[in-house]
Order: sequence, then C-alpha cells, then structure tokens
Amino acid sequence: MKLPSSFDVIGNIAILPEKTKNASKVARELIKNFKNIKTVAIKTGIHYGKFRLQKTKVLAGKKTKSTLHKENGCIFKLNIDKTYFSPRLANERLRIARLVKKNETVLVMFSGIGIYPIEISKFSKTEETYGIEINPEAHKFAQENIRLNKVVNVSLFSGDVRKVLPKIKKSFDRIVMPLPRDAESYLDLAIKKLKPNGIIHFYDFQREEDIPKASIEKIKKHCNPKILNVVKVGQYSPGRYRLCIDFTF
Repeated sequence: MKLPSSFDVIGNIAILPEKTKNASKVARELIKNFKNIKTVAIKTGIHYGKFRLQKTKVLAGKKTKSTLHKENGCIFKLNIDKTYFSPRLANERLRIARLVKKNETVLVMFSGIGIYPIEISKFSKTEETYGIEINPEAHKFAQENIRLNKVVNVSLFSGDVRKVLPKIKKSFDRIVMPLPRDAESYLDLAIKKLKPNGIIHFYDFQREEDIPKASIEKIKKHCNPKILNVVKVGQYSPGRYRLCIDFTF
C-alpha cells in the first residue's frame, strides 16, 4: 500500500496526522518497513491548554509514548502526550544556537524539554542560558536532558514566565520566544529584561500574505524595532506559517 508522505517521527515513535485513511493498516506497514520505528501513534485532536499538549492513540508496535529523540548531535527524553515538541524545528533551533556569540547570557522563554537551552549550550560559547517552562512534566524532562547531554551552563526554572522572570535579577544579551500563539503578550517583559543592543527572537503565526508586516506591527506596539532578519520557519497549516523575527531596538 502507499504510505503517507506526511508524518512526524520523534525518537522511535511515528505520529500520523489525525485524518489518516486506513490508519491501523498504515501503522502496521510503518512498523514493518522502518526498523527505526517501534511505535506508531495517531493524533486524536489539536493542541490544547496552556501546556500546548496533544493527545495521541497508539495503533501499532510498543505501547509507549515515551522516547529518546536525537537532534543536532544531542539527545532528548520526552513523552509525546505530556510535553509539547515539534521535530520540524530542528534547523531553526540550530540556527538560533549558531547565532549566539561568545560570553552571551541567553534567556529562553517557554523552554519545554530544554531543547533550545541545551543546543545553545552545545553549539555556542555562551556564558549561561536560562530556561523557563510552565509545564512541570516538561521541566522534569528538561532537567533529565541536561544530565543526558552533560551541559553545565544551563539554569532551568519551573513556572509561569510572568511570575518567575521578575525574580531573576539579571538582564540578557539574547532572548528567545518560541511560543508563536502568545509571544506578543510577553514582549513587554522581554524588552525590560534585554540588555542595550540585545537581540530578541520573536516567533509568530501569520498568513503568507501578511508576512512579515503583521508580525512587525505587533512588535511596534512595544518598541521601535530594528529588524535584523525574517525567517519563515515552516508551514503550520494551509496558508499559515510559523516565522521568526530577529530584532533589536
């Protein structure tokens, strides 16, 4: 049978789109044809709640939703139902990590399983990277991932960014905001914590015809930005894209 061209692989778990036809049969074929895939699950709904989680159902293979995912030479433990994670952002995460300059102090808002802070630590000579994550399960995985990757200059905090960040008496050379749906509501806080001439990486969702004007207008509500780069990270849904605006002010 013809296998679908679009599905995600996280570690040894393949995740089928919600409306995959003949999903159970497809799942068995994936297990049969790909030795690296040990579990096949299917999405059963859209991302929901403040933790951006997504429910899945195992169709074939090992009955587990936990896995070890390798990306850019790093390894990450996660549970596909308990944490938000997209394997499609590997190139973008590496792009950000390689932009970090020697001795910078970096903040990652909404740091999830620790993937941005850990890759920044691995691929740059940052002084220290801070990560803040509201999902306690993701935070636990992030702590474990720090040990798995043997990084020493990453500090992780559990809780709401708005409550945690004001308690951190530090400003940052670079701030990463990988929460496209709500990042604008945190821009005021990010701007307050940025050092002079620092850089913010602001993520947003936009229709193709509105890129990048609509996202830049959001930023202009909070400061007078100097746009350094606009990167279309990937397609989120038909006609709608995730993008990153790199800017200073």
